[in-house]
Amino acid sequence: MRANYSLKFLLLVIIAFTNSQAQQLNSRGQLSGWLTWNENKSVGSQVGIRYIPEISLEKIFKNTTLLDCEFSANGYRSWNGSSLNSVNSDGKIKPYRMWFRYSSNQFEARVGLQKINFGSALLLRPLMWFDTIDPRDPLQLTDGVYGVLFRYYFINNANIWLWGLYGNEESKGMEVFPSDKKSFEYGGRVQYPLFTGELGISCHFREMDLNRSVSNNQNYTESVVPENRFAIDGKWDVGIGLWFEGAIFHQKSDELFLNHKRMFTLGADYTFSVGNGIHLLSEYFTVEASEKLFQNGEGGKFSALMVDYPIDFIDQVYGIIYYDWENKNQYRFLRWQKTYDNWSFHLIGFWNPDQILLYQKQSEKNSFAGKGIQFMVVFNH
Repeated sequence: MRANYSLKFLLLVIIAFTNSQAQQLNSRGQLSGWLTWNENKSVGSQVGIRYIPEISLEKIFKNTTLLDCEFSANGYRSWNGSSLNSVNSDGKIKPYRMWFRYSSNQFEARVGLQKINFGSALLLRPLMWFDTIDPRDPLQLTDGVYGVLFRYYFINNANIWLWGLYGNEESKGMEVFPSDKKSFEYGGRVQYPLFTGELGISCHFREMDLNRSVSNNQNYTESVVPENRFAIDGKWDVGIGLWFEGAIFHQKSDELFLNHKRMFTLGADYTFSVGNGIHLLSEYFTVEASEKLFQNGEGGKFSALMVDYPIDFIDQVYGIIYYDWENKNQYRFLRWQKTYDNWSFHLIGFWNPDQILLYQKQSEKNSFAGKGIQFMVVFNH
């Protein structure tokens, strides 16, 4: 059903741009393949291939107004197993981006399947509300959301976001419970320049379906429950980069005992003038769920450190370490990237717990559970 809507949307957009004599039609794509060896036989090794073709059209009116659209698909196939006799195959083709946009110097309106993300944190993000971007993923893949987004930019660089979402049946970001299929979600954000950086305030309102949780088999008598989210974040350059991100979630349900959740991240980064420049980035993250808003509850604490260094114009190395203070676990990740024009090659090593608590939504990505090595080739055309 959704695929039929996607094809109809694409057809209508092409007809509209054809009738208006679109100035430019662009097509490009990304082909990637990977091979992963994992020490844990229960996880198994993996071979995969992915192709993301993209078509974009645009037309400029009076040098100030732009009409453009983008349509792309995500098709992948992977084979996973611990031996040739126990190979499991997984694959899918689905819309990846499918949006239409009207924009001017200070205003933008975008409707369709799109990526919506914001906030100041990079590794541990309380504001990961609508995307699942994993900083360890070389492709930075994330599913989009169906909705409409309005943005207005003031002359002083302040800006206002307003959005409405509908038809997103799967859970988004870090959601445990997906939204109700028939409900309309809405929210907004204000970003305002402050000193050497900016401050942002965000909110989102939705109705979630308690009986469609992937991780919980409990049946609730309350099926649809309202959820309110409020967040504040900021980022400044004071010689070093400093930022914070905090969010509060309230779920109005008598059946959810821990119906208040608090998340907070504090981060900093600095580039040392050693060689070609060593960039260090660190974040500290806390999450806590409780019966009342400011009551002690259950949760966890994580720290993260990222180091990246450009060896030359072609080679770059990245390293990320996460530490789980509650479970005393470490997540280690090292990547060497080599780039030639349209080609890039990635050699990745990882040493993590078998049960990952970070970035769990990786069913269509490349899981880094356990210990192993991955080699990835990416071609952009």
